[in-house]
Amino acid sequence: MKQIIYYIFIFSMAISLTACHDLDEPATTELTPDVFPQDSLQFLAVSGTAYAALRGNYSLDYWFMQTLSTDEAILPARGGNWYDNQNYMLLHYHTWTKDHGWTNGCWSWLARVIGTTNQAISILGEAQPDTDSQKKSTQAELKMIRALSYFMLMDLYGNIPLDTVYGDFTQHPTVERAKVFDFIEAEVKAAIPYLSTTTGTATYGRMTQYTAYALLAKMYLNAGIYAGTDRNNDCIAMCDKIISSGKFALEPRSTYLKMFYPNNGPTMKEFIFAIPYDPAATAFSGTNGYMYHARYDVPRSLKAKFSLPFTPSAPESTLPEFYAYFEDDANDIRNAQWLKGLQYLNDGVTPVTVTTTNLGYDFKYSGSDPSASYTYQVEITPDILLRYDPANFDLGNDEIAWNMGYRNIKFYPDASSTSRNQNNDVPVFRYSDIILMKAEAILRGGTPTLGDQALTLVNQLRANRTTSGDLGSVDLQYIYEERCREFVAEAWHRNDMIRFGTYEQSWGFKTDADPNKRIFPIPTTARTLNTQLQQNPGYQ
Repeated sequence: MKQIIYYIFIFSMAISLTACHDLDEPATTELTPDVFPQDSLQFLAVSGTAYAALRGNYSLDYWFMQTLSTDEAILPARGGNWYDNQNYMLLHYHTWTKDHGWTNGCWSWLARVIGTTNQAISILGEAQPDTDSQKKSTQAELKMIRALSYFMLMDLYGNIPLDTVYGDFTQHPTVERAKVFDFIEAEVKAAIPYLSTTTGTATYGRMTQYTAYALLAKMYLNAGIYAGTDRNNDCIAMCDKIISSGKFALEPRSTYLKMFYPNNGPTMKEFIFAIPYDPAATAFSGTNGYMYHARYDVPRSLKAKFSLPFTPSAPESTLPEFYAYFEDDANDIRNAQWLKGLQYLNDGVTPVTVTTTNLGYDFKYSGSDPSASYTYQVEITPDILLRYDPANFDLGNDEIAWNMGYRNIKFYPDASSTSRNQNNDVPVFRYSDIILMKAEAILRGGTPTLGDQALTLVNQLRANRTTSGDLGSVDLQYIYEERCREFVAEAWHRNDMIRFGTYEQSWGFKTDADPNKRIFPIPTTARTLNTQLQQNPGYQ
């Protein structure tokens, strides 16, 4: 078992922190500086509560919001299963409201992270002596966690309140997105001098200077969306900070897929900041989060193939429009992250078969013997068809329906886990993102630096992903498609679609083209707790 970084859990074992869903009501606990913490290990443990909170819903609520609202993934019902009060359907159709379940859940989670971080900053500010050489660095790490959380809130909801003082029960008003951008930028820049430049095991899963540079690069690349002014040269400058450090490298083609295996971790050369997961952690702390990719992506018929300790549901798949980006280059290693077509056991020879009935295989069966036994080889098909109940986003509850849609298994199923939680750590920022962000910023008008051109940067990445030859030219459309191939399942596609102007297009069954849907509504629960919050444009 891969052991998760221990300091994140020490504090959680000792005490339970809770935070209200309102950004203006801070986390509360019995903890005070008088009783805890008192030494360097305990100071470090306090910061672990914020990291644990960040991990909580990143791979669930946040992933759903950033992915199921795009053409990358779809999660339709099967005979009423996974209808879940329309939550997945509304994300696909872009018809969510202020009462949408995941919209509320994601806001509440990020509010909890911010509240927990504010509390940790306050406690350490009082308890940790000013003479402690680690005080400024610990505070900087915590402010980076808060900055990343505010970035995610800003990206999803646009106009949000800002609350940085633990114990302040004042209702804070909505702040326009551009000013939130300025706040985050200032926080990150102020933290940089006190963040570590060490990489590897010692700082794995923690905020470093390079995490700060990567976050700023992402903000500057999207500055035209967030703040109304392009900042491509600033994006390039932040990318150069990481490139020039020499501390990161692209994983070669031979190890690309292993970056996302259950045993990934500090040895991954591309990981600038990753969120560690360890199923065993839930046994004593309940703070591991929800790393359930196999549950959603592996067909139930393939439980034995992947030696899973549970029966997966696999209601989630991609759409043909998105998978098309993977069809141009048969030599690209990233093609291997998909489950599609006829299925075989790991020997590559033995077919995976399922025995059911004629009616169980196809609910439309109209022959004379619906209950007769029927055995078939599992074949995962590309198309998603609402053949049972289109109004309720339902494919049907037969074998044909459960095998619809190609499945992504980038975060490879974890046979070592004893639950549906997985060991796979999830990268937030990778070195390949730095390479592609710099290439895109140059194509958008930024000045080339370090001898790099957009074409040379793209070919550098391609040389580590495919055995096909270099490209002779590159444009923004290619960058977009390359980002689809490189970052599928990593919660960046909605961000990319909005920046490239494709978010209002039609895909799957979605035809909504309202640009107001680029941000989600402020949830009803948040506005009930804080009456100063103003609803986003286009929502009631």
